Amino acid sequence: MQKTMVVPWNDELAVMAGDLSIEHKLPMADAMILATARLYDAEVVTSDADFAGVPAVTYIPKSTSKGE
Repeated sequence: MQKTMVVPWNDELAVMAGDLSIEHKLPMADAMILATARLYDAEVVTSDADFAGVPAVTYIPKSTSKGE
């Protein structure tokens, strides 16, 4: 939590998110996360399948095995 930063939402992020949403066919909430990460040079690591194949995102598929 010591490295957490609250990022104000602004026009630059909104435009970037809109562009990323269209470019990668992402829902807007996902595009907002991606835009914020790119603007602040942060890494996105996720198991959200919407991010599969998006450049510079570490996508880790959820296990389909039972008991995990």
